[in-house]
Amino acid sequence: MVALFFYLLFLKRMKTFYTHAKIFRKGRFAEETLVVEEGRVVAPCEPSPEDRVVDLEGRYLIPGLVDVHVHLREPGFSRKETIATGTVAAAAGGYTAVCSMPNVYPAPDTPETLHMQTDLIRRDAVVRVYPYGCITMGQRGQGELVDFAALASEVVGFSDDGRGVQSEALMEEAMRRASAVGKPIVAHCEVDALLNKGYIHDGVYCREHGHRGICSESEWQQVERDIRLSEKTGCQYHVCHVSTKESVELVRQAKARGARVSCETAPHYLLLCDEDLQEEGRFKMNPPLRSRADREALRAGILDGTIEVLATDHAPHTAEEKSRGLEGSAMGIVGLETAFSLLYTHLVETGILSLERLVALMTDNPRRIFGLSGGVEAGDDADFTVLDLNAKWTIDPEEFYSKGRATPFAGWPVQGRVVLTVVGGQVAYEWKNNNSK
Repeated sequence: MVALFFYLLFLKRMKTFYTHAKIFRKGRFAEETLVVEEGRVVAPCEPSPEDRVVDLEGRYLIPGLVDVHVHLREPGFSRKETIATGTVAAAAGGYTAVCSMPNVYPAPDTPETLHMQTDLIRRDAVVRVYPYGCITMGQRGQGELVDFAALASEVVGFSDDGRGVQSEALMEEAMRRASAVGKPIVAHCEVDALLNKGYIHDGVYCREHGHRGICSESEWQQVERDIRLSEKTGCQYHVCHVSTKESVELVRQAKARGARVSCETAPHYLLLCDEDLQEEGRFKMNPPLRSRADREALRAGILDGTIEVLATDHAPHTAEEKSRGLEGSAMGIVGLETAFSLLYTHLVETGILSLERLVALMTDNPRRIFGLSGGVEAGDDADFTVLDLNAKWTIDPEEFYSKGRATPFAGWPVQGRVVLTVVGGQVAYEWKNNNSK
């Protein structure tokens, strides 16, 4: 027993040294060593003989990616995704933390229904999962508000993602209650009366191919309303998956006034537009791919700091649900396993965006805005990602860990691969050349 005690004590105190790494700290990269002990980053020191040394051979080490907008589908829709498959996919994409949207069944609108989800998270998640609570009972976007105080301690914020809150008075009261408990309102902005049964952007492709369109006003009119209510109530407000140039400008102006407003966009809105549409369900999401002008406005927004967060809106469906073309397929695509490589290849390698800005958009900014832990500074939970920026590969949905396969980027060649994801000092994902995935 004495020998076992000292053996366990030895293991507990063993440090791991990640050497010869280009580490991202305080907005820049420098070749340094990261030291981890008992799941936390500790101050630099010299290794002892019993310590473990991992030579990263000049690769890039960044704080773990954070995705504030994912759909893990469980409980209720495990045919689409589970906590287990979704978080393994997240780890493979370099994410150490994700925020899970409330469109599950039952919806997390009471502590009891929320606990059905958090029990699964504790059992199955391989990365950190921070759930959202609903804004309205049943996540209906109308009717009765949830008990914000009862949910606040266990959620990262409140959202009715997939449904915009239609009543101005209801949203104002929701913001007052969320502000009182110190949590943000995270809003899917959509005016139902303006949708007109549309399912792709109301643009050139829509008209030329006989589809029904979703106008830009359906998004930005609600963004405009919510920003006004946020300034009136003092509530922290975050806009989900911004897709229009008008929404970008509204957020830009709000920030200039000092409003507590932030927003995100997703890789598909930065890399594609409605000119790229094909008659396949893998090109259908909500909001839809907008115009070229909207795409350029989004790119300008990430360059000038208006858009502070990049999120995937990872939304897996079954193959059958995505096989019905643009009109009949379910809304949503997957993105956790491809986001970094796509953005690095098409924004950084092309000179549109610096690597440092991309990393901040996917790591430091969402942690700061949502108050999340983890990173690479001494005292942080050791949540980090290692990247091989020279690695080239081709996106193949059949190799995804996610149950979802629908992506408009299938077959795209990309550069930059996640080779290691560490959560709380433990390896959540490691890529090797002989991996089947």
